[in-house]
Amino acid sequence: MSTLAYPSFSPYITVHDASKAIAFYNAAFGATERFRLADESSGKIGHAELDLQGSLLMLSDENPAWNKSPQTLGGTPVKFCLMVENADAAIEKAVAAGATPLMPASDQFYGFRSGSVRDPFGHEWMLQHEIEKVSPEEMQKRWNDMLGKCQPPKEK
Repeated sequence: MSTLAYPSFSPYITVHDASKAIAFYNAAFGATERFRLADESSGKIGHAELDLQGSLLMLSDENPAWNKSPQTLGGTPVKFCLMVENADAAIEKAVAAGATPLMPASDQFYGFRSGSVRDPFGHEWMLQHEIEKVSPEEMQKRWNDMLGKCQPPKEK
């Protein structure tokens, strides 16, 4: 029986060079390593677990027989959302650690200040903090208003 606690849902990602990824997630997001299982002959990490602000992030090195990284796949359709104290500062810290900025932090219609980065391993992260309590009904209204402003002019 495991002595570690496991939440009901945890992301599991694949990266090129999991050791470097663990160091990056520590520097950029303050993640702490719970443990890693490594192949003694190659040094590749078959499984590692990180505590990320009280959540669990699992990762491993790419092994083409089992899994592929965003770099091999040419991108990722998945974004991770990380709640932070200050989105601007968190983006700055992640970029200083090696992330690529994708969207600067800005106030969003849904009540958060958010921006995004791509980590050096191809995974995308939305970093955000709450600035306003917004009900789902108000979010829908603001969503509709935003979409109305984004529509191309109708042809005559």
